[in-house]
Amino acid sequence: MLNGFGLSASLLLFQSTSLLSLGWVDSLVIVLYFLFVLGIGYYLLRFTKTGEDFFLAGRRMSSWVAGLSFVAANLGSLELMGWAAASYQYGILATHWYWIGAIPAMLFLALVMMPFYYISKTHSVPGYLKLRYGESASMLSAVSFAFMTVLMSGINMFAMALVMKVILGWSIDFSIWVSSITVMVYVVLGGLLSAIFNEVLQFMLIWLGALVIPVLGLIEAGGWSGMVARIHANFPAGNFTHLWSTLGSFNDNPMGIHWTGIVFGLGFIISFGYWTTDFLVVQRLLSAKDLRSAKMAPVIGAGFKMMVPFIVILPGLLGLAVMPGLLPQQQAIATGGHSYNEVLPLMLARYAGPGLLGLGVTALIAGFMSGMAGNVTAFSTVWTYDIYRPAHLRLTKKEQPDQYYVKMGRWATIVGVIISIGTAYLVQQFASIMDYVQALFSFFIAPLFGTVILGMLWKRATGPGGFWGLLAGTVSSIGMYVWVKLDPGALGIIALSKYAKPMADDMYRALWCWLVTVIVTIVVSYLTTPRPEAELNGLVRGCTVLPSEGDLPLVKRPIFWAGIVFAVLLALNIIFW
Repeated sequence: MLNGFGLSASLLLFQSTSLLSLGWVDSLVIVLYFLFVLGIGYYLLRFTKTGEDFFLAGRRMSSWVAGLSFVAANLGSLELMGWAAASYQYGILATHWYWIGAIPAMLFLALVMMPFYYISKTHSVPGYLKLRYGESASMLSAVSFAFMTVLMSGINMFAMALVMKVILGWSIDFSIWVSSITVMVYVVLGGLLSAIFNEVLQFMLIWLGALVIPVLGLIEAGGWSGMVARIHANFPAGNFTHLWSTLGSFNDNPMGIHWTGIVFGLGFIISFGYWTTDFLVVQRLLSAKDLRSAKMAPVIGAGFKMMVPFIVILPGLLGLAVMPGLLPQQQAIATGGHSYNEVLPLMLARYAGPGLLGLGVTALIAGFMSGMAGNVTAFSTVWTYDIYRPAHLRLTKKEQPDQYYVKMGRWATIVGVIISIGTAYLVQQFASIMDYVQALFSFFIAPLFGTVILGMLWKRATGPGGFWGLLAGTVSSIGMYVWVKLDPGALGIIALSKYAKPMADDMYRALWCWLVTVIVTIVVSYLTTPRPEAELNGLVRGCTVLPSEGDLPLVKRPIFWAGIVFAVLLALNIIFW
């Protein structure tokens, strides 16, 4: 999910040599990977003829394929590098972004929201808002989402290029252009269909490559208990190994956050906003072959998501145990030492030999491509169906054939990649990627969740209410961000504590702007006329007859497996309390 990645462009200033050197076997693994993903795109070109093929993979994906793609689209290079760094900085608290910060929202999406997305036959989340609220709310969300998507794609691109610079000494330009052009080619050829199949492949590669560190690291540290003992010895006052027990006070944990920020800011607003309304991930579910598959896909994804901390969070914890002394970014720059942002490549260098190193680097590249392909396919769909098509219809009063929009989607993919490359270079001007990423999500995702959830669950919500609520929430979030930038003391007001760190600020800012969205939507809706209930069929709970699953055996019902996943989630939180 949201990436706590503080990589700085200034890291380039003190990295004169690469950490690793590839042998011919490692280089061959990387080259074969690039050729294989391009081959998939070329092969799937023959199956991408219609708009539904290009933008929704023909709506013929199984629940397993859609579910793995759903998770893989979020598992980018920022995720791998960023949360390894975050777990070195904040300890096991970073796991909250995978468990309470993902699983409940994914299950809620499966059981409550997915039926409305799927039954309405929408191509996108802004498309749903158009059906529910009208064109004003839809256009506002489409423009803001398209803007956020290309910015996020550029961040992912720059982060991957910087990682390759640090690990292998590759130039920033080479990494950005070669990888982004590869993604562009296979998405232009096969659309979402190509992106989904490559994401499933990339998910497997990420696991194979990233498993090297936790397995060998736990062997060196003496298992889980040995790792914990080493962390306590290295950082006796750090409280790095407790998930919940240190959250009763702001100053008892490394993040400077209270449990209310984790439960309400992260667990409710940010996670529900991301996993239920960010079209980058929802688009994968809309490709499912039927409603049951669309509901099962997030449940399957949730099961795999619970295991991701093993390859993302555990390397940072192992770093605390076997490699203490990594520094915050600015101290690393000043002293010429290593920053904790480099913990993943440092651990890779520690454990990976020939072949394994190539697999590990390929996993990082696959993570980047997975994240970028998700952003690019979402951008092309939203641009084509939610921005360009409505504007074209208003101007010409004439609907174009399906092939016209497929061609527009391909051109939008090319343009989106070019813009992303530009934003990748723009990111170099920012001192902290973490602040940049978190701000984007609080600006656009948290308010959007308030608008969508009210639209689905409250039939009284009106078009003007949806538009003004979304606008007010977005503006209030940006306003709070600017306030803290101009007056750092405001951080203690927004995040409720003078001990708060920037990540805690993001959690609380998301909560406040969501409340603004909901309150404004409710007030404006009561001052305006609602739509007749007959027009809300398929869009709102209580106005829609949902297909019954009573004829299915219990073990085939999504709610059964959702219950099992939730029970495992509770058990994990108790075990690591």
